[in-house]
Amino acid sequence: MNIFRLAGDMLHLTSIMLLLWKLHKSKSCVGVSCRMQEMYALVFIFRYLDLLWSYISVYNTVMKVVFITATIYLIYLMRVKPPISQTYERSTDKFQYEIYLLGPCFLLGILCTEEYSVAEVLWTTSIWLESVAIVPQLVLLQQMREVENLTSQFVATMGAYRALYILNWIYRYFADDYVNWVGWVGGLVQTVLYADFFYYYARSKWYGGKLVLPVAT
Repeated sequence: MNIFRLAGDMLHLTSIMLLLWKLHKSKSCVGVSCRMQEMYALVFIFRYLDLLWSYISVYNTVMKVVFITATIYLIYLMRVKPPISQTYERSTDKFQYEIYLLGPCFLLGILCTEEYSVAEVLWTTSIWLESVAIVPQLVLLQQMREVENLTSQFVATMGAYRALYILNWIYRYFADDYVNWVGWVGGLVQTVLYADFFYYYARSKWYGGKLVLPVAT
C-alpha cells in the first residue's frame, strides 16, 4: 500500500467520523442526504462482498467492516433514531437514484466487467455507483444554498479522498504498471461532479464566509 492510498482511506474514514459527530452533536441531519448514504451502503456491500470468502489483511478487513457498518448506522440515525430522524426531510432529499442511477450503473457493471461472475459484476457496478453517489447530496445542497460548516467539510473531505485515490492510481501505473480503466473513468466522473462544489468551497474559505451555492438555472 502506498501513501496516497493510505491517506485516501484515512480521509474517507475522517469524512464518515465528521458526519457522525455532526449528527450526534447537533441532533439534526438537516443538510445531509440520507439518499447519498443509501447509495454508499450499496457501494460498500457490492464491493466488499468478498469479505465472505477472502482475507487479505487485518487492515483491509477492518476498513471494509467499518465502512459498511458506519454507513448503515448513519442511515439508521437519519431514518429511525429520534431525535435525529425527526429532523430528516424526505420531501427535500428527494433525488430518485433508484430510477436515474442504479439501473444505468448496474448496466455499466455488466458491460465493463472483466469476468462474468456475480462478485466481479457487483464490484464493477460499485465503481460506477460510487462515481455518482454524491449527486443526491449535491442536489440537496443546491436546494438549500447556504451550507453548514460541518456539512461542507464532510463533502470536501469526501472529494479530497477521491483526489488522493487518483494520485494512488497514477502512482500504481508507474510503479506497478497497474491499469484499471473502470476505476480511472469512474474516479474522473466523480472528480468532475465535485469540481463545482470545490470552487465555491474554496471561495468561502478564502473570503471567510459561509458556503453559499448559486441558484440552479
